[in-house]
Amino acid sequence: MTLTSIGDLARGLTLQTRSTQIKQQIETLSYEMSTGTVQDVSGHLGGDYSHLLDLDRSLTRLDAFGIATSEAKLFSDAMQQSLGVFSDSTGEMTATLLAFGTANHAVTHEQASVQARNELDTMMSALNTRIGGRSLFSGTATDVSPLPSAETLLTALEAELTGLVTVTDIRNAAEAWFNDPAGFDAVIYQGSNAALPSMQIAENERVTLDITATDPALKAALRDVAIAALVADDALAVPNDQRTGLFKQLGVALANAQDDTVILRAEVGAAEARVEQATSRNAAARTSLEYTRNALIEADPYETATKLQAVQFQLESLYSVTVRNANLSLVNFLR
Repeated sequence: MTLTSIGDLARGLTLQTRSTQIKQQIETLSYEMSTGTVQDVSGHLGGDYSHLLDLDRSLTRLDAFGIATSEAKLFSDAMQQSLGVFSDSTGEMTATLLAFGTANHAVTHEQASVQARNELDTMMSALNTRIGGRSLFSGTATDVSPLPSAETLLTALEAELTGLVTVTDIRNAAEAWFNDPAGFDAVIYQGSNAALPSMQIAENERVTLDITATDPALKAALRDVAIAALVADDALAVPNDQRTGLFKQLGVALANAQDDTVILRAEVGAAEARVEQATSRNAAARTSLEYTRNALIEADPYETATKLQAVQFQLESLYSVTVRNANLSLVNFLR
């Protein structure tokens, strides 16, 4: 019988190599136990990454949609709030004009005009709202506010109404200036004529928020409140009876304009609902994809724990053998 032996140095190297291997196995199994996924993905999948890459690509697209839906939600919510403030001011002015316009007294006219100036400032400030550094009602020119100050608008409109004293003439002149492309849109509106492009919030779904400060409903409300703010101005010299009649007509017109503003708010509300629905669908899709991905590369916890326990026992046994070898001596051998 041939007895093969190795030297002490070789034996020590062999034990050290085996110890390193076992420690690597323990490290791998500990990682899989703590994360629940295999460390050697390539070996686990047999080198076929196609399914995993497709899942990762889908998850990346959902990340992009998540950013888009968050932006759309922020934008639509802010737009809804701004239109709400605008509509409330229109409603306040409507009630004031219909109530105060029935009394033919200069002080009443003055009060109505003062309130109109205040409400006009509120309405224009609402349309100048920014969110995330972007203007809501400036179209694609989101870096600029769509409207200047209320005083700028009143000054420009007053120049158009100077010399007019009848209700019909004042209303026709104001309406013509607001509708003229060289009027309100060129002199007052500072945004872009191009509306914001639609936002893609899901795989095959887009939402559009393209309302600008030049929307007919918004311009009509601004026009009528601006007229009310100027009617009592002494520079225009509008007779009291004409002021009263004008206030009555403006109150009715503003009621109609408020209805049109409600329609705009309904459109924004529909967009908000679509964004919420898309967010829910995207979240459900993400949950499904993540579950599938985890199932593809998951490490079985029971099997991993069993292997980890076995490898730990191997390491303990190796340490025991190493200690025994370290205690060997010629004297002990001769005994």
